[in-house]
Amino acid sequence: MKNLTVITHPLIRRDVTILRDKKTTNAEFRTTLSRIAGMMAFQVTKDFALSSFQVSTPMATTKGFKLKESIVVVPVLRAGLGMVEGFLDVLPEARVGHVGLYRDETTLRPVDYYSKFPRQLSKSLVILIDPMLATGGSAAAALTFLKQKGAKNIRVVCLVAAPEGVRVVTKQHPEVPIFCACLDRSLNARGYIIPGLGDAGDRIFGTEKL
Repeated sequence: MKNLTVITHPLIRRDVTILRDKKTTNAEFRTTLSRIAGMMAFQVTKDFALSSFQVSTPMATTKGFKLKESIVVVPVLRAGLGMVEGFLDVLPEARVGHVGLYRDETTLRPVDYYSKFPRQLSKSLVILIDPMLATGGSAAAALTFLKQKGAKNIRVVCLVAAPEGVRVVTKQHPEVPIFCACLDRSLNARGYIIPGLGDAGDRIFGTEKL
């Protein structure tokens, strides 16, 4: 899995444990997920290019820096929304697109129902975010949508990944790097990650009692 980077910072590992715990409340789940997203953003962006310019401090003029590339953060609806605020806290200059997919519970294949992206994706570095990379179908489909809209430089960021999902994304989009906080064991018969953390969307929005 040469395209995969697992971010193993102690604070992230602590927070992943909070998210795994079935006793964690919806409010605590949302807060913790957003916090992890912000911490992951530092690793995902560590090689971003900078441009320099002159800035005046209260005391003198000195060299300052800004991100060279335009950044677009694209959450996969709906669970990806739980990571947006964490990324925007670190990347306030980023624009946000959306792609809506749901998984057919019988075929486990993604079905698209919505997509809207900022203009000039071809000139932007796009970060696709979704807490779970399970079968890989939704991520692969979202990447296809982004490429159809012109995106050329894309990174995938998820919280928990299954080996099966990583392989699917890598096979269909071999040039796209994947970042996750943990690589779990496998998928169960229903396509859920084991040990995982349940349905991230339900736990973010409180739409189903686990």
